[in-house]
Amino acid sequence: MVSIIDVARAAGVSNKTVSRVVNGEPYVTPEMRERVERAIRDLGYVPNMAARMIRSSRSQTFGIITDYVSTTPYSGDIVRGIQDWATANGKTILLANTGGDPERELNIWNMFRSHQIEGVLYVTMYHRIVDPEAGDVDLPTVLINCHPGSRVDLPSIEPDDTQGSRDLTRYLLARGHRRIGYIRLNPILLGGEQRYEAFRQTMAEAGVAENDMTVRLGMEGPVGKETNYVYSAARDILSGDDRPTAIMCGNDEMAIQVYLAALHLGLRIPEDVSIAGFDDFQTLSLALKPELTTAALPYYDLGFKGTERLSQLIDTPVDSPSHVVVPCKLIERGSVSSK
Repeated sequence: MVSIIDVARAAGVSNKTVSRVVNGEPYVTPEMRERVERAIRDLGYVPNMAARMIRSSRSQTFGIITDYVSTTPYSGDIVRGIQDWATANGKTILLANTGGDPERELNIWNMFRSHQIEGVLYVTMYHRIVDPEAGDVDLPTVLINCHPGSRVDLPSIEPDDTQGSRDLTRYLLARGHRRIGYIRLNPILLGGEQRYEAFRQTMAEAGVAENDMTVRLGMEGPVGKETNYVYSAARDILSGDDRPTAIMCGNDEMAIQVYLAALHLGLRIPEDVSIAGFDDFQTLSLALKPELTTAALPYYDLGFKGTERLSQLIDTPVDSPSHVVVPCKLIERGSVSSK
């Protein structure tokens, strides 16, 4: 087995220098760090995590508790952001998926405590309000893509759905659209309601009359088991003589059905109707023709910045939790035209 002594000999440095590099400590020059890291790669050295834990009294491990994130392609970037920060900072990640089961979640919290996890990243697939099922487990925790309910003491890092929806609405208005339809996400979802309210407020601020806004509910019911009305709502909106010149959708998945409804009615996109989504789920937004104008959820940044925040919380606990929002970038593509 390759030891720290072997790495030090190959890199031409002291054992202490190798230890500092492995543990992510300062006081190592970039040139020396590169030599040590090269020797680690060449020799295939694997640090003894148990020994590190005994010496430092810290596990150097963060836990991730998710509902469905780890099994959902378009929110997997959250986990990628977490892993990238952890790799760059010498941390190990232990991921557990609850599948939305409260009892399983409680078992995971207890398992994390027994493994002496330093802190927890509580991640949800949908932007919503949560109350983690932690029981009597008290670990530093940061919520990612969700907002605390009764546990107001928990810090969070969330997408700025309000800003993203405002930017999309202003973009359509700037392109000359005054009759704009909106198909709402499930009202249960915090992000969906923020997007809808931002649309309404921005339209009102622009002086658009209520009768120039056509709003339909796209889905409702328990998350994952919703009743879907998107296609029929889109056909209804687009069949009228005074149909809107543009439709905003609660997310990109809804936009697919709006595309299909428009094409079924013989309407051209964007010449007859412009369409905008939300999320920038690129498997959809780039596959649609024309490609979909949308607002991008900052999944990677949520994961990366959330892990950075957890590390700060572990090192320096604070009395007042912070609730940080990350901007949703407007992505302009071919599904919106000027009027």
